[in-house]
Amino acid sequence: MSGSYRAMLCPRLGPPEMLEPAGLPRRPLQADELRIAVHAAGVNFPDLLQVAGRYQHKPALPFVPGMEAAGTITECGPAVTGWQPGDAVIARLRGGGYATEAIVTADALLPKPAGWSWQEAAAFPVAAATAWVALVPRGRLQAGETLLVLGAGGGTGLAAVALGARLGARVLAVASSPEKRAAAQAAGAAETIDPALPGWQTAVQAHAVFDPVGGTLFDAAWKALAPGGRWLVVGFAGGEPPRPPANRLLLKEAELIGVRAGEQGRRNPAAGRRLDAALTDWLVGGEGRPLVGGEYRLEEAAAALQALAGRRATGKLVLRCR
Repeated sequence: MSGSYRAMLCPRLGPPEMLEPAGLPRRPLQADELRIAVHAAGVNFPDLLQVAGRYQHKPALPFVPGMEAAGTITECGPAVTGWQPGDAVIARLRGGGYATEAIVTADALLPKPAGWSWQEAAAFPVAAATAWVALVPRGRLQAGETLLVLGAGGGTGLAAVALGARLGARVLAVASSPEKRAAAQAAGAAETIDPALPGWQTAVQAHAVFDPVGGTLFDAAWKALAPGGRWLVVGFAGGEPPRPPANRLLLKEAELIGVRAGEQGRRNPAAGRRLDAALTDWLVGGEGRPLVGGEYRLEEAAAALQALAGRRATGKLVLRCR
């Protein structure tokens, strides 16, 4: 299939304004690849870091950002089984989502629920995978435990709230605005907390803390971790990574646990299959439907990333690619 497609290209590293629209040549498929027409793409904090050159995975310049998308299969390589043109899918990517089409392998796909919009489908995989890996294999969250979710009004935080409630935990959601706290309550939080209120930490004893924020909130929230608790380090949307003194871990006999959901399948295929099964079950169950907090045209990708950087978004931001 010849021709070209539209994409937002990062020609050099820097702020989101570096992104520019481009027409890229369509390449032939390898035998195990599929081509999808992208209807919507999710916008994630790692995209912002990647454009700035601050993310673990550093693709060669120029590159197209975007780690999740939803669309329709238009072409399959001869070795592909289980999928066919016309199937509506959710795609997990290492890049390339900010475009009108993308090339993936079959193991990157999930079925799109019939009742979900393209935007909801595109908002699902990154947040859901992060929440599941953090709370289940890494965090070992049990029914009846208390889970404290920081940054609970963002897409990843809301996914953790929904999954924590689904697992039977009592979920306490920390979010910075009334709108974000309302979203967390709707997602399943038993209680919401305004982090600006002094002393809120002393009233909380959490068995596990889901932390995609880091920064100064780490120090502020540490008192809320119960002795023997698990602190799940998910990301640093609040700024620089915190540097907790080791004596804090010793005094509480606490665990500080790193979470890299995207590496599960690449490092351990069996763990990747368990994650795929969990995400498929989540989709089939219809629980934890993503909250789309804002939609932008593909050409407005820089504005979407700026909104994310300013922590102005409630739920997930998405790009309309068609």
